[in-house]
Amino acid sequence: MPSMSDYKKRRKQSMNDLTAKLDKLNSNQKSYEDDRLWKIERDKAGNGYAVIRFLDAPEEETAPWVRLWHHGFQGPGGWYIENSLTSIGQKDPVSEHNTSLWNSGVEADKDIARQRKRKLNYYSNILVIEDPTNPQNNGKVFLFRYGKKIFEKVNDCLNPEFQDEPKINPFDFYEGVNFKLKVRMVEGYVNYDKSEFDKTPKPIAENDDAISEIWGKCHSLQQFLKPENFKTYDELEAKFLRVVGSTHRDTTSTVEDDVADETEYPSVSSEDDDKLDYFKQLASEDA
Repeated sequence: MPSMSDYKKRRKQSMNDLTAKLDKLNSNQKSYEDDRLWKIERDKAGNGYAVIRFLDAPEEETAPWVRLWHHGFQGPGGWYIENSLTSIGQKDPVSEHNTSLWNSGVEADKDIARQRKRKLNYYSNILVIEDPTNPQNNGKVFLFRYGKKIFEKVNDCLNPEFQDEPKINPFDFYEGVNFKLKVRMVEGYVNYDKSEFDKTPKPIAENDDAISEIWGKCHSLQQFLKPENFKTYDELEAKFLRVVGSTHRDTTSTVEDDVADETEYPSVSSEDDDKLDYFKQLASEDA
């Protein structure tokens, strides 16, 4: 028969052990927030302002950005929120199903394909020059996630439309330019049209040692394209079929790229719930 006196002696230790195990469990839960990522903070009206400097490719990497495609939509079987294998040049089941729907010639199928389409984000390293709301970020290197609208401004800087506009590499440490990020709400949409690059190039720091220090703090961009960040084709297809059902023609809700999503979402698994919060935030911050 168990000894209650022994039990009473170890009650306090049991509480400590359980607390330690709970702390370990909580610390091991997957989080979709990344404290290396900087994001502009907006006021209640949805407006925000900051000055950043795009940084050149990290050492031993060749490009100052990476592209990452993902899907975020809801079907009868729940939410499908996953990175797309097309990001790493592989076939993706959702893209293949979308192509099939699009080629069916049925307009309703095309609508579903549009709703399930890939969403695109870019990642670059940046130096925060001026963050009025969080001045503790000034002078620090972060990762920056942005969308097609800001990338178009990057492209315009590298490939100006008119002859009287200077051709500038905004990522260059010596002859790059600061980027003024200006966010506002226009008819319920997050808008970045007023964001702009400076016209006068200047070094990012006062000397080579200071520039080298900044460069050394850059985060790997190729990390986002590592195979472990993607499920296999078979895993993705199995989840896709669970979400949409066998007909592939069910009504689909999406996590949109450029619209702040205020939808009330249904209950999902804890992991998918974390993902959903992440992608809702990503959607409302599309840049």
